[in-house]
Amino acid sequence: MPRCETCGNDYDKAFQVVMAGTPHTFDSFECAIHKLAPNCAHCGMRIIGHGVETEGRMFCCANCASEEGRKGLRDRM
Repeated sequence: MPRCETCGNDYDKAFQVVMAGTPHTFDSFECAIHKLAPNCAHCGMRIIGHGVETEGRMFCCANCASEEGRKGLRDRM
């Protein structure tokens, strides 16, 4: 059975996610998020939704970007 690369679980319903051409195997979306989702440059939370990006840095929301001095960003509606 495929083994989850985050937790190591052997699971008959494992799935693959291809990111930047590299395949990754997981047993749950939770493990995929833990491994692949970027972290907010301000608060460190995993960015699961759209987030905001400026100057090559990812933020979970416009407020966190503002806290880091980035102005003029808005959360997506």
